[in-house]
Amino acid sequence: MKKLALSDEILLKIDKPARYTGGEINSVMKDPAKVAIRFAMCFPDVYEIGMSHLGIQILYDMFNRREDVWCERVYSPWTDLDPILRERKIPLFALESQDPVRDFDFLGITLQYEMCYTNILQILDLSGIPLHAADRTWADPIVIGGGPCAYNPEPIAPFFDLFYIGEGEVVYDELLDRYKEIKKQNKSRLEFLEAAAQIPGIYVPGFYEVTYREDGTIRAMTPVNPHAPARVARQLVTDMDGACYPEKPVIPYIRTTQDRVVLEIMRGCIRGCRFCQAGMIYRPVRERSVDELKALAKSMLLATGHEEISLSSLSSSDYTGLEELVRFLIEEFEGRGVNVSLPSLRIDAFSLDVMSRVQDVKKSSLTFAPEAGSQRLRNVINKGLTEEDILKGSAEAFCGGWNRVKLYFMLGLPTETDEDIEGIALLSEKVAETYYDTVPKEERHGKVQVTASTSFFVPKPFTPFQWARMCSSEEFLEKAALVNHKMREMLNRKSLRYNWHEAELTVLEGVFARGDRRVAAVIEEAYRRGALYDAWSESFRNEIWMDAFAACGVDIAFYTQRERSRDEIFPWDFIDIGVSREFLYREWEKALREEVTPNCREQCSGCGVRRYDCGVCLEERSAR
Repeated sequence: MKKLALSDEILLKIDKPARYTGGEINSVMKDPAKVAIRFAMCFPDVYEIGMSHLGIQILYDMFNRREDVWCERVYSPWTDLDPILRERKIPLFALESQDPVRDFDFLGITLQYEMCYTNILQILDLSGIPLHAADRTWADPIVIGGGPCAYNPEPIAPFFDLFYIGEGEVVYDELLDRYKEIKKQNKSRLEFLEAAAQIPGIYVPGFYEVTYREDGTIRAMTPVNPHAPARVARQLVTDMDGACYPEKPVIPYIRTTQDRVVLEIMRGCIRGCRFCQAGMIYRPVRERSVDELKALAKSMLLATGHEEISLSSLSSSDYTGLEELVRFLIEEFEGRGVNVSLPSLRIDAFSLDVMSRVQDVKKSSLTFAPEAGSQRLRNVINKGLTEEDILKGSAEAFCGGWNRVKLYFMLGLPTETDEDIEGIALLSEKVAETYYDTVPKEERHGKVQVTASTSFFVPKPFTPFQWARMCSSEEFLEKAALVNHKMREMLNRKSLRYNWHEAELTVLEGVFARGDRRVAAVIEEAYRRGALYDAWSESFRNEIWMDAFAACGVDIAFYTQRERSRDEIFPWDFIDIGVSREFLYREWEKALREEVTPNCREQCSGCGVRRYDCGVCLEERSAR
């Protein structure tokens, strides 16, 4: 039996000790003496969140298929264990071997959302790894970041040796092979970084210098090492069926946020919502075949014993084989107690028919994401959803037995007016009215419940709104108050509920989303002052961050409250995602004119990703 890094005394003191003991079913154990590379794969949040992340599951499986690599997992210690590790000087460890993270060759950190940035420093600090890449030697792991936030890595650039830009299945093998060669030849850490910089998709921030203008904007970002390219190209999988996918995912001993088998049916989205970063950075849409998904579903359920299977994508309704796949799953697993989960659906007759067969309607609610309260503003954001669509879908749902609806909106969108804001309450009221107009009194299952939730808009890199101004926290709260007041005026107000997001946290997210390297000092200062688990409202302390910004002399409004000029150099402009800057700016101009762009299957909009010669772009060519 393996020796645990934590004693029984410590495990009995902390909440959910199974977060740290490893040994889960399907976890991979290898002999460290028989592998050339040890890779610690990290999700910088609590175990239950990290274990649900599909990207880590894919890379964990892919790396461990190699005989020369042992990939293990590490997550952020929860706030009860963190001080114990510090007081007793216990180094942070990986779950499988329980060995210290600092003994590994690589520490790979997934960057899923901006508010995990102080947790990254916690991971490095507890591991005994210098926070700054410039201070590391061969005695330290190579620290590499990847994921959505790597599309603007600059606010955390000083803390990373490398960033992987794009989808991990493509060039990781080449990177690991290059590492083996360098180590075998007894070359320096610098020589490895230079070799890595020559691999497409690998960004070495230490090889670039940023200069600024007097107004604080970027003058230039220049490579200062001959091996570093001026632009780093995003890597993407062109053949989804040929890509690695975990047939035996690790099964946790405690409940996680995604306690089910996940089938990734496609990547990308045809819709082109102008606020959505994922819809741009994962272009073009690439589908897995129905036959491949059928085989994966069978093998994954057999290997895990899970009782639910979820179809994962940005917009499941746009998967061309959805009807065939769903009917197969229902028929194949009928009577076996397996539930089919269908997130990201557009509510239509087919979707409702399927959901009525796979869900207990008494326990479920339906979700729409209008995003904006008026049709004018939905056109601005290119949502592709009309009020008629929403009300028709609601009516069909109510006739099918549902009586609870969730509506998701954003506040602070570009060009937003008070009329648009009040439209959130008016649309919620219309949905409630639809229930009473559609369902006869004798057939109703109680009152209708319509819950409207608003998040606050954050302009993200590589979207048409990357040029947009963002609101202050005070402005956000004023907008939420306006919605709340209007809700109380509605005739069906007892059937309406309203929730809104935290404004102060949203503003910080906005700084990190479009920030540059000067923001790194603020993140480090806030961490040293006690900031941790900032994505969790019970841990988030805004005063720490305000003090850190003041101490570092960094102006929040510079990053959030100004509209960018057309030609301003962005911190992320060195990354080539395939979607052209010219296309994004055209979409920004169309947004200001309230013009809608057709989706990719209706008409090619010339975004630039046809050069990859795959996915929906091939569909468009074959149709011509």
